[in-house]
Amino acid sequence: MNGINIESPHLYCLKNALKNIRVNLSYILGFSFLLMAGFVFLILNGKASSFIALNSFHPFWLNVFFINYTFMGDGIFALGLIALMAFYFKKKKEAIALLYAFLFSGLMVQLIKNLVNAPRPRLFFEPGQYLYFVDQVSLANNSSFPSGHTATAFAIATVFIIMIKNKKWQLPILAAAVLVGYSRIYLAQHFLMDVLIGAIIGIASGLLAVSVSMNIKSIRISFRKMQRVENSTSANGTRNVMPA
Repeated sequence: MNGINIESPHLYCLKNALKNIRVNLSYILGFSFLLMAGFVFLILNGKASSFIALNSFHPFWLNVFFINYTFMGDGIFALGLIALMAFYFKKKKEAIALLYAFLFSGLMVQLIKNLVNAPRPRLFFEPGQYLYFVDQVSLANNSSFPSGHTATAFAIATVFIIMIKNKKWQLPILAAAVLVGYSRIYLAQHFLMDVLIGAIIGIASGLLAVSVSMNIKSIRISFRKMQRVENSTSANGTRNVMPA
């Protein structure tokens, strides 16, 4: 190809994502352990029983805590955090990475929600089968799978983990994201499967967002090189098929 060394932008992003996984291994390993434990618990107990088992303790103070804490996974909180990073702390690269993570996770979640159309716990359970619905926050619709709040929380957490570059913060930030996920189950908004898949989407979105935002110039150069080679190949092909 005329001596031009080209690396696919998709491969470039994948390599950077794998590098970020290796650097932040405590976060990834902690997440992987919790993910496997969650799936094992779900397989052993089933959808309904695992939900009820995770909601056996419902004191008033915990209701108040999770009603407020679940906002950490809300889109308004994410956009406010992005604005704060961009305009107050002047961390433009970090703000762009957070924005990409929020958009990637949100688009994926909404796509799956519309395809699956799964009922939330309030519609799923028969009256009297589950007694701890919180009236202020419990929705009754068919957009349970996956959890958007969980995806947003893990997307933001992943970006912060990579950007901070401080291993001491990896497990505390993971715990903060896990609490957002659990809040969705506690408040009867989602089932365990919804939260687990939401977390996977969030992690993947965060890794992709950082790879894209931190290497946007290199990705653009790769695209331009590929375009030049394609144009050159097309031109050569056109000349070759011209009649003698």
